Amino acid sequence: MRRPTSRRSVAAVPVVAASVLALLLGPAAPGTAADRVGVAAPGDRTVVGDGHVDLGPRFDRGRWAVEIRDDTADPATWRAPDDVVLQVGDAARITVPDDRAFAFLGEPGARVWLLPQVQREGVLWPGWNSQDPEVAATVDREVTWQLTGVRGPGDFVLFLNGSFGTPTVLFDGRKPLPQETGIELNSHVHGNWAFTRPGTYLLDVRMTAEDKDGTHYEDSSTLRFSVGPQDPRRAFAPPPSAGPADGSAALLRWGAGGALAVVAAVVTPLVRRRLRDRSRRQEGTRT
Repeated sequence: MRRPTSRRSVAAVPVVAASVLALLLGPAAPGTAADRVGVAAPGDRTVVGDGHVDLGPRFDRGRWAVEIRDDTADPATWRAPDDVVLQVGDAARITVPDDRAFAFLGEPGARVWLLPQVQREGVLWPGWNSQDPEVAATVDREVTWQLTGVRGPGDFVLFLNGSFGTPTVLFDGRKPLPQETGIELNSHVHGNWAFTRPGTYLLDVRMTAEDKDGTHYEDSSTLRFSVGPQDPRRAFAPPPSAGPADGSAALLRWGAGGALAVVAAVVTPLVRRRLRDRSRRQEGTRT
């Protein structure tokens, strides 16, 4: 379902969800795309676990590119998503409230990792924007943001705070993909990024747009999240090349089936060779 996103205010929320929503309500992100911004060299890898970052399109020497704007650097720096791990530490863990509106996060009392819509000290604050000056001057109407794949050990959900505390889910990795939402031109938005289990999550995303002459722009990339206490640099490891796009299923199938395939590939030739040698020895004894 397509839900165009825009900067929005949030009204007072029910007390029953206050333990979660107190983490979610907050001010707009600092800075604008007009600030001085650098560009990281390809292969300049970094882990970001605190402070503000944004996902968004920009024109890189005329080429439409989906990148991460890292505002923790000085100056703010555009980076290729393959060179960035977004760390979700245990400081981001929350308890799912006993409120049906948040049932998509899990059972009441369950613990999940959540990067909230409001900035919190010691917790990463990722958002998304369409404020690159050339994008704002070129694109007609809006940017379409699609989630095309989710790989990881648990579930992923991205949602916004709605009026009266009712959340609006933008992306749900448990449902059929691709899913999409709209980013209004020259806008800057934050949401709540929820992960149910620790480990590495790879989110495949695509951003598209058209200019006023109908020219189509498109680029895809993969966001890397390291959730929980693991070494975040493990998330730089390439995923198994085979298997479906679904994260947990792909990883689990590779973990079991891939390991068995490797064992079979090694053991089978050895068994055949030993049987062949035994047969030759027996023939030699008979002669």
